[in-house]
Amino acid sequence: MTETSPNWHKSSYSGNDSDACVEIADNAPDVIRVRDTKDHARGEVTATPTAWTAFTAFARTHTV
Repeated sequence: MTETSPNWHKSSYSGNDSDACVEIADNAPDVIRVRDTKDHARGEVTATPTAWTAFTAFARTHTV
């Protein structure tokens, strides 16, 4: 199995004020990576594509 280098991009839902931004890397077939835009040293959260889809569907319908 070959490791795919993450292709990070800023989430379209991140704010323009740059204090609440996340980056997403969704170019690997079996993992979605999420990290803080300003603090890469904190690491990343990973999820399967199925779990990520469920999370984003939940987030769209449960806004604060």
